[in-house]
Amino acid sequence: MSLALDPAAQDLLFREARTANTFTDEPVSDEQVQAIYDLVKYGPTAFNQSPLRVTLVRSPEARERLVAHMAEGNRPKTATAPLVAILSADNEFHEELPALFPHFPQAKDAFFSERPVREQAAALNAGLQAAYFIVGVRAAGLAAGPMTGFDFAGVQKEFLDDDHTPLMVVNIGKPGDDAWFPRSPRLAYDDVVTTV
Repeated sequence: MSLALDPAAQDLLFREARTANTFTDEPVSDEQVQAIYDLVKYGPTAFNQSPLRVTLVRSPEARERLVAHMAEGNRPKTATAPLVAILSADNEFHEELPALFPHFPQAKDAFFSERPVREQAAALNAGLQAAYFIVGVRAAGLAAGPMTGFDFAGVQKEFLDDDHTPLMVVNIGKPGDDAWFPRSPRLAYDDVVTTV
């Protein structure tokens, strides 16, 4: 059975898509970011909770502050990427549920009144949204360089608040010279998929 998505789109989004490590200096516009969001905003989350929050790091001052919290090997690419996004989980997402899940507004209190439950739900569902975000960046013809090699507590203190947990930093732009490391192997279908 063939996929409904045409082969060129399959390659763009999946087969040829890679984590970029260098970028050109071509800027990433607010319009491009808006188009990415408009494409991926309908991705599924439990109770439509939509806990992902995106902090765009554009100014040189903010970039310098972020680079200071990156792992040593991630600093050069974060310093030179045209745009950097900090993806975080909003642990107070439940406040939006009456609007986002209007057919059952009681979900806010019935399921998410306790902070540990919200933190777990926010991490899982924002992580799912982050994956959609990366695919959306690729759909815009850009490369994404998602990373978790940074000081999470430092990034939270510097850019977020106690209600937002950082998940990853994503460098965004057109791939530069030698942008790709060799592709690492993947598990075989039979090692991953089990039928019961």
